Amino acid sequence: MTLALLAAQPAHAGGYERVAIPADHGTLMGVLYRPPGEGPFPAVVALHGCGGLWREQGKLSLRHADWGERLAAAGFVVLMPDSYGSRGLGSQCGVKDLTVRAGRERVADAMAARIWLQQRGDVRPDAIALLGWSGGGLTVLTAIRRDRAPADGGPDFRRAAAFYPNCRTQSESPSFSARIPLMILIGDADDWTPAAPCSHLAKAAQARGEPVDLVLYPGALHDFDHPRLEVRERENIPSSPSATGKVTVGTNMAAREDALKRVKAFLAAP
Repeated sequence: MTLALLAAQPAHAGGYERVAIPADHGTLMGVLYRPPGEGPFPAVVALHGCGGLWREQGKLSLRHADWGERLAAAGFVVLMPDSYGSRGLGSQCGVKDLTVRAGRERVADAMAARIWLQQRGDVRPDAIALLGWSGGGLTVLTAIRRDRAPADGGPDFRRAAAFYPNCRTQSESPSFSARIPLMILIGDADDWTPAAPCSHLAKAAQARGEPVDLVLYPGALHDFDHPRLEVRERENIPSSPSATGKVTVGTNMAAREDALKRVKAFLAAP
């Protein structure tokens, strides 16, 4: 979605507010959910996957609307930065050579979002968590590395959760070390971002004494937490492990219901 289209939309829609965040590249657009009351509240920076934040006709995707509403109802301010639309880009799922990369530009977006939230009077600056899906989950893994600690002087993210990230690059990195508590949630039937590298990453981190937890859901696919996504095959995915460009996605209600409860409890933990 382009900035022009975002600007043409109402400031409030579907329970969220459109916001503009100062960032290194200019203005980072996003949507903000907040609980009723004055706060201050704990907060979550939530990072979209390769499909972006929006669906057709500028409507917020069902997954993001569902999580935003649920987390706000649980007492969190939720900020969802739009890493693609802010740069005039649409879905990047079929793009091989990304210009907005999970480990660079999107990490910077997450940090800008944290700083922006910490300047708000209705947010507890020391109680901001990081959450991401797929490509956003990989950004989470990169952002919470010990060697990527923020240098702005503000409080760090308190904890982080990543849904079905591509763990391979981080699991193969000898310098990966988690500086804050991390939860990874993934299905053992995921053929887009396979679970094995995440299992390796979690076990290695635990052996070093780092607070990394892996939740593995039997039979669950990529996008298992989506509110209603019929199991189907997607094509033209350059990063597919099978090298066919084909992957399978779909909701798994048992895994989804467990994840909804588990993530909210994890993010709320002191």
